[in-house]
Amino acid sequence: MGWSRHHKNGLIHHSIMRSYAGYTLTATRGGNYANLLDMEGQVCHRWYCPEGIGYSYLLPNGNLLARTGAAPEGQGMGGSSKSIVELDWDGNVVWEFRGPLLHHDFHRTESGSTIALIWNKLDQTLADLVGGGFYEDGSNPEMFGDSVVEISSTGKIMNTWNAWEHLDPATDVICPLENRKEWTHANSLNLTPDGDFLISFRQTSTIGIVDRETGDFTWKWGPGDISHQHHPTMLDNGNILLFDNGAHRRGMNFSRVIEVDPKANEIAWEYQGDPPLSFYSYNISSAERQPNGNTLICEGAPGRVFEVTPSGDIVWEYVSPFFVGNPPTAGGSRFGYANAVFRAHRYAENHPAFNGKDLDPDNYGNLNRLYR
Repeated sequence: MGWSRHHKNGLIHHSIMRSYAGYTLTATRGGNYANLLDMEGQVCHRWYCPEGIGYSYLLPNGNLLARTGAAPEGQGMGGSSKSIVELDWDGNVVWEFRGPLLHHDFHRTESGSTIALIWNKLDQTLADLVGGGFYEDGSNPEMFGDSVVEISSTGKIMNTWNAWEHLDPATDVICPLENRKEWTHANSLNLTPDGDFLISFRQTSTIGIVDRETGDFTWKWGPGDISHQHHPTMLDNGNILLFDNGAHRRGMNFSRVIEVDPKANEIAWEYQGDPPLSFYSYNISSAERQPNGNTLICEGAPGRVFEVTPSGDIVWEYVSPFFVGNPPTAGGSRFGYANAVFRAHRYAENHPAFNGKDLDPDNYGNLNRLYR
């Protein structure tokens, strides 16, 4: 958004009567902390991991399930991670799974297993058949595909689903402006109420539902309607909520949040900025429907998290004051000196994760005063 260093951050706006009260979890991409924020934007708890926290979410027992920083094998591919770790309330590792090609997303199932995204190198014969994309000059023409693995509580891989076995290289084509190093670049993985995979492929602008018994897609949608989206989730009414990033969209690039009816492949609800260009994140980002009907939106690249009503009124707005990377005077980095947030979650005040927990922001008084 071209904000200067003097742009206000922290809590921007809070409509107490119209917002959904709770605690918001964020983590700055490239940082080592996950921060739990109260409705005033104050840190009331934080977790630290020396390997970094790229993204995390709370489990009902109050532990944090987190993706750590990038692995060398995943350099150049966004969302790379060394491991998935479960941290207790005090930041101690109580479970982990390590894999150099882990990336983006994961989900703890009700049975206690964990499903996660990993990359696998594709056979070159298949890779050569995939349409679209480009190779950088002098680069290796290898291509990676996406798999979903199910990991037991003891760290064993129980099941594997390979996306490329259920895709068509002639129709599931890569955006012409994207690198061919990855075919699909899955960036989100959730479960439907029936236990099937709900998955998002950024490279092909596709979201889909996969039957876990057969491995086949029962629904696919997206190309021509959305562009490089993130974070589809299934709502109680059966519709799919997602963040449509809008990168490489025909015409002007802008982001929006949409609710799609998969039975009719029609958009049932939509939020855009006014003007549209005022709301845009090229990558990352999320959308989460709240119990009161509002939607919590993470405009990831500029580190902005805000809540809108069904009519589109902004009732809570926060810009992360937590930056990582090299300051502009040091020459910057790939992402610069940034406060980008991969995804944000809001948890109700009575969420079981908070039972018996101390959430007094005065515990982080110096930190909160620094960024007030």
